[in-house]
Amino acid sequence: MQFMDDSLLPENQDPLVIQVAPYAPSFFPRDSDDIPLTMAEQVQKAVDCYNAGATLLHVHVREPETGKGSKRLEMFNEMLDRLRTAVPKMILQVGGSISFAPKDEGEAAKWLSDDTRHMLAELQPKPDQVTIAINTNQMNVMELITDEDAAGTSMGEPDYKHAYTEMYYESGPGFVKEHLKRLVGAGIQPHFMIGSIKDLETVERIVRQGQYMGPYVLNWVSIGGGHDGPNPRNLMEFINRVPQNAVLTVEGLMRHVYPLCTMGIAMGLHVRVGQEDNLYGRRGERATSVQQIEKMVKISEELWRPVATAEQARSIYQIGTFYSSVDETLEKNGWLPNRKPVPAVARREAA
Repeated sequence: MQFMDDSLLPENQDPLVIQVAPYAPSFFPRDSDDIPLTMAEQVQKAVDCYNAGATLLHVHVREPETGKGSKRLEMFNEMLDRLRTAVPKMILQVGGSISFAPKDEGEAAKWLSDDTRHMLAELQPKPDQVTIAINTNQMNVMELITDEDAAGTSMGEPDYKHAYTEMYYESGPGFVKEHLKRLVGAGIQPHFMIGSIKDLETVERIVRQGQYMGPYVLNWVSIGGGHDGPNPRNLMEFINRVPQNAVLTVEGLMRHVYPLCTMGIAMGLHVRVGQEDNLYGRRGERATSVQQIEKMVKISEELWRPVATAEQARSIYQIGTFYSSVDETLEKNGWLPNRKPVPAVARREAA
C-alpha cells in the first residue's frame, strides 16, 4: 500500500470498519464478566456490539452446559440463524478455527481436523465470511500475555498456560487450496488472517496460481509467538507489502490493541477489538467488548474519520464479490500482472 501527501486526510479514507470478537473461545466465562454463555446472551452481545458501532462480528459459539467453545456445527447453524434476525445488517464472520480451546485440562490447544473445518462452507444460513489462516505456524500467545494480564484467568493457570504456549495451527497447501475452493463455491468470502510477510507472500502466490479469485480482505494478526509482534516497524513493513486495493484490518493482543489500532485508524485502515483478543482497558482495569468498540469510535471521531455504517462496511469489504480470472483478481487487488513469456523470436532478435 502506498501513501500520498493527502492519504492521511480523513476525507480521503474509507469510513472505519470495526470488527468485534466478543465470544473469546480461548477464555472461559469465569475469566471475564463480559463473556456470554447462553445462546440468548450471545445473541444479545451481538446486538450490543452493533449498537456501539461494530459492523463485523467474529463468530464463535459457547456450549451453555460447560461454557467451553463449541465444536458442533449445529450450534453454529442455530447461532447464525438467530443473528440473521437480531443483527440482519451486520457482517457475520465465522472463525475458521471453530474452537482451539483445550478439550480437557492439560490437553494441547489445537484446531480441529481439515474435514471438520471444510464443513464451515456448508453452514446454513451461510456466513458472509470465514477466516482462513495461511501456512502451519506456531501460535504462542503467551509470549505477549504478561503474568499480570493473565492473573485471575485460566491462562494464568499452569495447565492452560502450557497449552497456549505450545499451541500451533495447521494450514498447509492442500487444506488451503481445498478450503478456498469450497468457500468460494458456497459464495462465502475468505477473510485471510495473516501474521507475517512470509504468509503474505504465500497468499500472493495462491492468487497468481489461480487458487483464489476475489477481493483481498485480510487482518494483520500481531500476536507474537510465530506472528509479528506489536512493533510499529513490523506494521509499516507489512503495510508496504500489501497490494494497494486490499482491505486491511489491524489486530493486536491485550493492551497492545489500543496503540496499534490507533495507528491503523490514522492511516485509513480498519480495526478489530473484543474479549477474544483483549480483556483490558487501562492497566489493571477490565474493559468489555462494547467499551473497546466505543474507544475505537471515539478515537476515530477525534480524527474526524467517520465510522462505517453496516451498508458502507459491506461495500468496503465487497461482500459477495468474486472475479472470473487471475488477471482480473490481480488488477482489482492492485498487484502487478503475471509475467508473460517472451516469444522465442523476440529473444533471438534481442540477442
